[in-house]
Amino acid sequence: MKYYIVDAFTRQCFGGNPAGVVLLGDTPFPEDALMLQIAAELRYSETAFVRQLADKEFHLRYFTPKAEVDLCGHATIASFFLLHHEGLASGTCLCHTMAGDLSVEADDHVMMQMATPRIVRTLDHSEALYDALGVNGYRPSLPVQIVSTGLPDFMIPLPNDATLQALAPDMDAITILTRQYEAVSFHVFAFAQDGHTAHVRDFAPLYGVPEESATGTANAALTYYLQQCGCLGPEAECTFVQGEAMGRPSVVATRIQKDGTLFVGGTAAIVAQGNLFV
Repeated sequence: MKYYIVDAFTRQCFGGNPAGVVLLGDTPFPEDALMLQIAAELRYSETAFVRQLADKEFHLRYFTPKAEVDLCGHATIASFFLLHHEGLASGTCLCHTMAGDLSVEADDHVMMQMATPRIVRTLDHSEALYDALGVNGYRPSLPVQIVSTGLPDFMIPLPNDATLQALAPDMDAITILTRQYEAVSFHVFAFAQDGHTAHVRDFAPLYGVPEESATGTANAALTYYLQQCGCLGPEAECTFVQGEAMGRPSVVATRIQKDGTLFVGGTAAIVAQGNLFV
C-alpha cells in the first residue's frame, strides 16, 4: 500500500494540518484493526484510506490513532489534492463517507461539500466548559452550542484573540465533557480584526488529538453557527486562521449558500511518500 503525508490548508510543507493518506486503488479496504494500527503508526490526528470506485468516484474512511470517525475535513482536502496531483482526480468528484455522500472539487485548491449542518444542542449552562479552558467568569453574548456538519463539535466563543491564544486547557476535563455530551471537540473562536472571519483553536483529546492545527468539519460548523446567530448573511465566504499556537498556521476557507449548503477547502503540500509492508 502506498502512503503519503500531506499538509492540508497550507501551501508550504510543515504548515497547516498534516494527514496520512493511504491510496488503495480499486482494492477493498483492509481489516478495520489493520487500518487502526496504520493510523496509530503514522501518528497523525487522522489518516484517510482512499478507494477508487469509478472515474471521479471515491470512498474514504478516516481513522484517528484511537478510533474510526465518520468524516475528517483536512484529511479529505489532503486526499483530493493528492489524487489531483497524481492524475487520479480532476473536477467535480463524488466522495462516499460514513457521514454521507459529498461533492468535492479536485484541483490545486480543493473545495468539499459538507454534510447537512444542524444544531445538535444548545447549552443553558457553559461554566464547566470555560473552566476546562482556564477561562473563569466569562459570560458570552453568543450561545454555546454543539453543531454538526458530519461530526458534532462544541462552538465556544471568546472575547478576543489574546484570550484565545493564552488558553490553558485542562485536557482531562475536556475529555470528560466531550464524552458526556457525545461531542468530538471544543472548537474555540474569537472574531478577527485582520480581514479574516475569526481565529480558532480546536481541542479533541477524547480522540487522541490534544490540539489540531486545521479542522475542516469544525470550521464548516462554525460558519453555519455564525449564520444562525445572525453574524453572517444568507450567503457568505469566510476564512478561519488556526494552528498559530502550535507553530503551524493554517487558513481554512468556507462558503455557505442560501439553502444552507456548506463547502470547506484550501490547498495542501505533499511532504512525503512511501510503502507500507503489511
